[in-house]
Amino acid sequence: MKRSELVFSAITVPLDYLAIVLAAVAAYFLRYLPAIQQIRPVVFNLPFRDFLPITGTVAVGWVAVFALTGLYAMGGTKKFTTELTKIFIACSAALALILAVMVFSRYLFDSRFIILATWGLTILFVSTERLIIRLFQRLAFKAGVGVHRVVIIGNGPVAQSLIDEFSTRPMLGYRVVVRHDAFDQPTAAALAEMVASDTFDEVIQVNPNLPASQTAELVNFVNEHHLTFKYTADLLGTHLTNLEVATIAGTPVVEVKKTRLDGWGRIYKRAFDLVASLVVVILTLPVMLIIALGIKFDSKGPIFFTYRRIGQFGKPFTYFKFRSMIKDAHRYRFDQQFLAAHQNLRAGSPMIKFKDDPRITRAGRFLRRWSLDELPEFFLVLIGKMSIVGPRPHEVEEVQRYQRHHRKLLTIKPGVTGSAQVSGRSDLDFEQEAQLDTSYIENWSLGLDLQIILKTPPAIIRRRTAA
Repeated sequence: MKRSELVFSAITVPLDYLAIVLAAVAAYFLRYLPAIQQIRPVVFNLPFRDFLPITGTVAVGWVAVFALTGLYAMGGTKKFTTELTKIFIACSAALALILAVMVFSRYLFDSRFIILATWGLTILFVSTERLIIRLFQRLAFKAGVGVHRVVIIGNGPVAQSLIDEFSTRPMLGYRVVVRHDAFDQPTAAALAEMVASDTFDEVIQVNPNLPASQTAELVNFVNEHHLTFKYTADLLGTHLTNLEVATIAGTPVVEVKKTRLDGWGRIYKRAFDLVASLVVVILTLPVMLIIALGIKFDSKGPIFFTYRRIGQFGKPFTYFKFRSMIKDAHRYRFDQQFLAAHQNLRAGSPMIKFKDDPRITRAGRFLRRWSLDELPEFFLVLIGKMSIVGPRPHEVEEVQRYQRHHRKLLTIKPGVTGSAQVSGRSDLDFEQEAQLDTSYIENWSLGLDLQIILKTPPAIIRRRTAA
């Protein structure tokens, strides 16, 4: 899912809330207009300062009804008339809910006019706001921002229909880069070159006769290169998880989501990361200052260990944590004498881990035992390079040795903690760790994040006891 789509979807919630509040405020002052009072004089006494808090509370419930009726659903291209219908239904449901609460709580609101006017004005204001958002999104598409750059695999009337629709209706936000009849070796090679030059970011398969072997290769290709993949129904059967059905230019398609962290899940996780990491940084800042002094007095070298790690979608970033090894410890990984003298516990995998690693300093052993060396990672969470929960951030050399199925680990941001770290086992090989992280990616939920976070302190204590 495009970042621009996430932004437009995310801002819809506060803008809807504002539109509902403004509708209620407008209804309140409308009631006091002389023309309205001539029809029916004002007989209630509700000061505006008392009315506003009620409005704010009711608006929260109104937005919740919007969410339940699917007004914040992501994916697909919905007609504005369809959205208007949903707004009308949602506002009517919210009105019915308000009336039901008033009846069962025996709360008597003094003005039926304000209630009905709020309902009507909310429909008007929210519809106008949604129309303005659509117009801004279309302007963004015209400027090339957030456009889906598509490769179509397949031929026939469905493929041609999509190409025609995308070219004649640019407001859909799709642009066809190239079309191929099948996904054979020459096509795979050509698309790999295009991926390297960032020419496209989405593949739509519309060929119902594509051989199963080519379909499997295509799925592996899009996963390896972190591309969005959609297909017309009944091409892949039902063995895939995280499927989402949408309609694009009148054609039903199925999007294969690599993780539930597409769409609102991504927004929820980022919001949680921001709040939680900020709290941790504030609470542990004095501890981090003490650790920094301890590292400086214990051994020569910088306070922080910095290195290039691979983040989401295979993009490198500068990773840092408290230094727990001697200066220039990394070069020993390529020293054949050192490698011969010390056992690599991760032999045969992309990762390297030495038994009784002599490069670790005295302070470093203490920091690692309690995972205190990783506290600076919360700054990386704050700036959006990492997440609190996710796969381990791997080094460039490690990722270069990935097998194809390992690249799914790069679908999401690396984490401070994760499924592998809290698994209860300290002898996991890389393949087992990758399986745990892949399962997390495919089955993500906020509840799962909380479970992993709650399991992290006991896992650290177990590791310390075992040491």
